[in-house]
Amino acid sequence: MGRFEGKVVLVTGAAGGIGLSVVQKFRAEGAKVAVADRDTSAVAADAHLPGNLLEPAYADGLPGAAVAALGRLDIVINNAGVITRGPVSETSDADWALSVGVNMEAPFRVSRAAINIMAEAGGGAIVNTASCWGLRPGPNHAVYCMTKAALASLTQCMGMDHAHQGIRINAVAPNEVNTPMLRTGFAKRGFDPDTAIAELGKSVPIGHVADPEEIADVILFLASEDARYMCGSIVEVNGGKPVK
Repeated sequence: MGRFEGKVVLVTGAAGGIGLSVVQKFRAEGAKVAVADRDTSAVAADAHLPGNLLEPAYADGLPGAAVAALGRLDIVINNAGVITRGPVSETSDADWALSVGVNMEAPFRVSRAAINIMAEAGGGAIVNTASCWGLRPGPNHAVYCMTKAALASLTQCMGMDHAHQGIRINAVAPNEVNTPMLRTGFAKRGFDPDTAIAELGKSVPIGHVADPEEIADVILFLASEDARYMCGSIVEVNGGKPVK
């Protein structure tokens, strides 16, 4: 019997590298999973809730839609995220709106709706995907670092505010992860993704850039009863590599 037998999980950013791994692992451990992303057609799941997280009504309605589709809601994984690069002086209004909308506003809206549902049901768990770069900002990612710092702070605040309702809220904070988003970023800058990731891995004390599964395992831990005394925690998963 899996750790999540009988549980219902909502995962945003479900079609990306970390999200897809999270969905697969939850389902393998007995959960029913509702997936949210712009396009969820390639994701094996129990309920598909495609849409645009930049639309407030969609983000507000996701937890309720998961309940309508699968009967309950026990766990939310706010995993969707975007990376915009550059200093503030080179950040466009479009970059700002995208980063704030996906990385900050959407997790706020989804969590707000989910907390009300979970409180009525007697509890639940929320895990947010923050970033090491939000805890110790690196260069040339000003808005990305800002939004991930905000998400980490929101996690800590919600963790304190809703623990008494039986709702545990924590976050994982990865460094670089070998996802399509990272590989696309290298390609856009003219680098061969395989070569660039291999070179980047040499800077990680543990010896390689994280695979999505290595982040997903920590997310599932935080969502499980194994982490029952963790609330408002930000767990770094960085292979020993500092932000620089």
